[in-house]
Amino acid sequence: MNDAKAVDSATDGKTIKAAELFVRCLEAEGVEIIFGLPGEENADLMIALLDSKIRFILVRHEQAAAFMADVYGRLTGRAGVCLATLGPGATNLVTGLADANLDRSPVVAIIGQGSTRRLHKESHQNMDAIAMMRPISKWAQSIIAADSIPEILRKAFKLAEAEKPGVCVIELPEDVAKHQIVGTPMPVYRTRRPTADARAVEQAVAILANAKNPVILAGNGALRDRAAVQLSALAHKTGLPVFNTFMGKGALTRSDPHNLFTIGLQAHDYGNQAMASADAVLVIGYDLVEYSPQFWNAKRDKQIIHVDFLPAEVDQDYAVSADVVGDIAGTLAQISALLDRDYSARLPLHDIGKWQPLREQIAADHGCERNDTGFPIKPQKVLWDVREFLKADDILLSDVGAHKLWIGRYYPAETPNSVMISNGFCSMGFALPGAIGAKFAAPEKRVLAICGDAGFLMNLQDLETAVRYQLNIVVMIWVDGSYGLIEWKQQNEFGKHFPLEFSNPDFELLAQSFGCWGRTLTTTGQLPGALEEAFRQPGPALIAVPVDYRENVKLTERMGQLVAKL
Repeated sequence: MNDAKAVDSATDGKTIKAAELFVRCLEAEGVEIIFGLPGEENADLMIALLDSKIRFILVRHEQAAAFMADVYGRLTGRAGVCLATLGPGATNLVTGLADANLDRSPVVAIIGQGSTRRLHKESHQNMDAIAMMRPISKWAQSIIAADSIPEILRKAFKLAEAEKPGVCVIELPEDVAKHQIVGTPMPVYRTRRPTADARAVEQAVAILANAKNPVILAGNGALRDRAAVQLSALAHKTGLPVFNTFMGKGALTRSDPHNLFTIGLQAHDYGNQAMASADAVLVIGYDLVEYSPQFWNAKRDKQIIHVDFLPAEVDQDYAVSADVVGDIAGTLAQISALLDRDYSARLPLHDIGKWQPLREQIAADHGCERNDTGFPIKPQKVLWDVREFLKADDILLSDVGAHKLWIGRYYPAETPNSVMISNGFCSMGFALPGAIGAKFAAPEKRVLAICGDAGFLMNLQDLETAVRYQLNIVVMIWVDGSYGLIEWKQQNEFGKHFPLEFSNPDFELLAQSFGCWGRTLTTTGQLPGALEEAFRQPGPALIAVPVDYRENVKLTERMGQLVAKL
């Protein structure tokens, strides 16, 4: 099988504009969609796109374009592409790009720039955008010579999509875009990741075979490129329970008896108590930014087997006993094969049955308020109804706020990448534009964004984008009139909080003003029907849900008293 894509030879031997060659290179990379907001410095590139099959999705704010590319890249595994002009256009991209980079999403960002003849001096909107982008990207490069376009684009896409995925930034100055050159795109090929070192695999297997109470912790990398399939097979072969981080949701199906759901909320939660009892942890595709090891390895008493595409990060609470580096799916297959060879008579190594009382305890907690009729609606009840409504592979995106913690704990995922949570950079304003990116990536699936009333208003403007492209995304707004997560954390630490309340618009009227359907719930029983009606709309829909955030402090108090059935 040939892994290289055929190169478009339409430009062979012909003199064309550099901007046209740039577009041909994008086409060679398989780019189908660009999310962006252009300026005059992107003019030649935009005109070149008119003759391309690449769709340009015009947005209302550059930050939203970056979030769209973030989620599009995360769902497809191919680099999402966003575009902005120079100066304020580039600075507006920064938060979305930083989010994508720390959440390990493949993204290529294209930014405009003024003429190279004025970059050495004070001039209109001139700033060193590449220097600004370097700390939040894997690679950032300005195109100074037009004939370097094929190399720079190939490198940007290769690095963005290589493990661990992240952001690459390309700057195209307006005068360079006009140059007349002869060139062709470089061939695109797939890089095969290496297998893990045999001795490291042997170390990992020996630890698992000799441990008395080992567990598995799955991070965001466990969802990529067949890894979840191999993870499930290994869990069943060893008899080990699997915990996941917020971003590792969906590594196992909800019904799998090995699935002990999510850790990451508070140190005394059920999962954390179970992790505290473990003597060895097989950690798969985990980034320390997701959930610091100080919260699950506070005593530094566990043997840690690190399985990832890259070596383990240096952290005193994450001193690994086996650093198994390679393609995750391949590595898990190697571990499985070695278990078959050396320990077949003992398989499964452990009895998953001993974990079922804890699993049942957690599952019962998920449904603890499913019959509650109180109003405003309790977070647990909202998420129960949402989980009952959405299909296994429908997509839920969580914005950042108190609702993210509730989703992390109370919303179980069925399949990989069916729950999108930003828990690396954790930027508010992620979910609405992210839902647009998700709908372009997976138009056949229902897409629900859950936002707080604060986070929703941070990228409200791109509701118009969803209306214009007639995207049936549903945005659920949890309404409490406050920065609830900050209030919750201040209350936990100090017993009081700084005033963080604000007022809100009439969300139904707001939806109407954008030309879409909207509903504000007035009773708990309206939610299932509202979801059904919202997803029947031809375009986007809003559901405003008054939420009882008195449950935040109650949850904190209750979690301090939890006793896990171990």
